[in-house]
Amino acid sequence: MAEIVTPRPASTILLLRDAAARREIEIFMMVRHYEIDFSSGALVFPGGSVDKGDKEIIANHALYSAGEGLDESALSFRIGAIRETFEESGILLARPKGSSELVDAGRAHEIELAHRSRLCEGETSFLNVLAETGMVLALDELVPYAHWITPEGMSKRFDTWFFLAAAPPEQLGAHDGRESTDSIWVSPREALEGGESGRFKLPFPTTRNLIRLGKQASVGEALQDSRGKSIVTVMPIMTKTATGRQLRIPLEAGYDGEVFEVGSAG
Repeated sequence: MAEIVTPRPASTILLLRDAAARREIEIFMMVRHYEIDFSSGALVFPGGSVDKGDKEIIANHALYSAGEGLDESALSFRIGAIRETFEESGILLARPKGSSELVDAGRAHEIELAHRSRLCEGETSFLNVLAETGMVLALDELVPYAHWITPEGMSKRFDTWFFLAAAPPEQLGAHDGRESTDSIWVSPREALEGGESGRFKLPFPTTRNLIRLGKQASVGEALQDSRGKSIVTVMPIMTKTATGRQLRIPLEAGYDGEVFEVGSAG
């Protein structure tokens, strides 16, 4: 009997901005390094595993806002999402202590230059970065969007929460050059067209979320549509067919279908 792998908690943020010249939204996405053992070479949203340090921040309420009513698990997913996004893109969803405004792009860039590399290398903790810079994580900027769990039977599994957030003004983001090799602001339409043409490699959950998000014409509409909406957990069930593979997901999860073909035989 195959060993049952426990899913690792993980978070990702779909950073959104309105396209300048057309009624579409754009999303910050990155190309995963080809040597990474999970989704190598794929176009993905910034994110990754929740770690012990994220949970240590929970005890210090001064380091984050809008945590009322959230349990430790929910807080750790949100804190991990903001940390991973900062590590992978340099974009920081935080406010200076005592301010109601998100950190401006200039100050965010200073923090990135001083701390991002050291944080990625494990030479400092996110808790220390926040304490040293006087930043407060803006948990209220995150809108829960989706919850996916890697199918059973996979050697590496994740229990991932997807959040929406409006990108802070003028924070443009850039890949780290290690876990990701390229980054782009792209509309859901363009990303999906790239997946069809072979320009991009799109994992199944990424594809489904891009299709769903592409129905929204603006950042404001996307955030408003998702606020307070019930989220159905998706753990795809994979079966082999005569022509390839099928993935079954809950119809009520809101992805315009229940059974999807995801590859040809051979």
